[in-house]
Amino acid sequence: MSKTTSRESVAALTLGAMGVVYGDIGTSPLYTMKEIFGPATGIALTTPNLTGATSVIFWGLMMVVTLKYVLLILRADNRGEGGIMALTALAAKAAGRTPRRRVILLLAGVFGAALFYGDSVITPAISVLSAVEGLEVVTPALKPYVLPVSLGVLLGLFAMQRYGTATVGKLFGPIIVVWFAVLALVGVVQIAQQPAILAALNPLHAFAFLQDRGWHMFVAFGAIVLAFTGAEALYADMGHFGKRPIQFAWMGLVLPALTINYMGQGALLMRDPSALENPFYRLFPESWLIPAVVLATLATVIASQAVISGAYSMTQQAMQLGLLPRMQVQHTSAKEAGQIYMPGVNWLLLVAVVLAVVGFGSSSAMASAYGFAVTVTMLLTTVLTFFVVRHAWGYPLPLALAATGVFLALDLLLVISCSLKFWQGGWFPLVLGAAIFIIMATWRRGRELLMESMRRDDPELLPFITALSADRSHSRVGRTAVYAVANPDTVPQALMHNLKHNQVLHERNLILTVVFHDVPWIPFEERVQVTPLVPGFWRVQVNYGFINTPDIPQALQLCLTKGLPINLFETSYFLSREIVVPTKGAGMAAWREALFALMSRNAGSVASFFRLPNNCVIELGTRVQI
Repeated sequence: MSKTTSRESVAALTLGAMGVVYGDIGTSPLYTMKEIFGPATGIALTTPNLTGATSVIFWGLMMVVTLKYVLLILRADNRGEGGIMALTALAAKAAGRTPRRRVILLLAGVFGAALFYGDSVITPAISVLSAVEGLEVVTPALKPYVLPVSLGVLLGLFAMQRYGTATVGKLFGPIIVVWFAVLALVGVVQIAQQPAILAALNPLHAFAFLQDRGWHMFVAFGAIVLAFTGAEALYADMGHFGKRPIQFAWMGLVLPALTINYMGQGALLMRDPSALENPFYRLFPESWLIPAVVLATLATVIASQAVISGAYSMTQQAMQLGLLPRMQVQHTSAKEAGQIYMPGVNWLLLVAVVLAVVGFGSSSAMASAYGFAVTVTMLLTTVLTFFVVRHAWGYPLPLALAATGVFLALDLLLVISCSLKFWQGGWFPLVLGAAIFIIMATWRRGRELLMESMRRDDPELLPFITALSADRSHSRVGRTAVYAVANPDTVPQALMHNLKHNQVLHERNLILTVVFHDVPWIPFEERVQVTPLVPGFWRVQVNYGFINTPDIPQALQLCLTKGLPINLFETSYFLSREIVVPTKGAGMAAWREALFALMSRNAGSVASFFRLPNNCVIELGTRVQI
């Protein structure tokens, strides 16, 4: 690739990162300053407090986002992929020398992933609400329409998901660039009128502000943390854009624009304390208010889109790591594998978002619920990063502690601060995340029990097919049969049912196992493993990473390079559908077994998940006790 082409590619990715990665943190100025000086915090609106609070925001952005995420955590990629699921796999692989430690790290990562769903509900709700609340600034007569308009925008956003983001995504970057440019412009105008706010660049003002608060420092941080929400997206979306574009976007535009805007709001409040009613929209002249509301609404829709798309990706990864049952996945782009739509996730998210908007009613009320789940995820990310720095990178213990210890202390401070808002709404994303975690843990444990039951009750594969190969009493069909199994060492239930009811055996029989590994990608040369068993039988293992899209017919074509040519037009796929029967005894609690049975019954189709041709699939059911 030429240097010119490379620069153009980085520029395009940087523009894309603006829209997807920074939409969430870029809309935080809509509500952060108003909440810091709101009635709940008790912080007086004085010049020293304005300077100090703005200084805390600036240095918090430098510590939490710039130093922790942009400079440190973006280095902890799992074969180019980021996000807490990729980090969990990396940390568990590097530090999981003992089963106990590996399990603890996996549980921590899964809990962090579960909390992401709480963020996926709160972010669209608070972002869109705070943007539409600008109508109240235009005229108080529009206040009754804020909630209906917000719900209409959200309904439209979720309804459009099925069309994919391939076309709309091209508009995200330029709109967000305009958004950040406007943030900087209106901020500069206010700073020029009250340059005393520039003192906030001195970290001593931040220390003085926190010292004056005493124990109430935690209350102040509970509101200031709103300026950092969305930082996790930098790492989660690294696989889509790469490290350099995300870093360039942050250092080149996002950080300067956010800093200038927060300082502009501080300068405005120094001159006009009455602007606290909505300091963001009061930055604009009256003639700019309606365009500002439109631009802010577009920016919040983009921020919400990024989180919703992230929920799809997170769910797909969790499914492929065995943490959630199969769900319908629709690919909305022929070129971009990562652009997917999951109807079940989409409509469940919509219901949760609508309930949150109606239940809380305003962005100020929802601000209490925002931050807790995000800060816990940030804390877990730091913990996992320590194990990567210590064990994967091989740094000495003192250096690993020094690299992550300061961030760990800061994350703990933010978590404790947000926990003070637990009863004011902080419970909402935590309860939602805990429910998702229970579902994930139940599905994972239920699958383990199911495999143990099948391993215990089903005959061993090799003795069975050895005798079967020598037995010529069954009619032979000149086609290829593929038996998809979870356990390759026992006889597939579908094979036994086929012999029992149809009294036939195919000439070529493939015992197919699909294995999802805790790495993002598996290259094509390692995708398929073929092992001959007895005449007429082969064991085929197909390997995928948790980012790969499963496609069994495509994978079977790779068997040719392993000496096993397969004619896909003469191939039938036999699937076993397990009907789970909960029983008393060891295993899980009765309610968890019932939950697992319910999820198993409603799991998506194996055929569609693995992209099997519908006219070549035979599905046979069997009852399994756990």
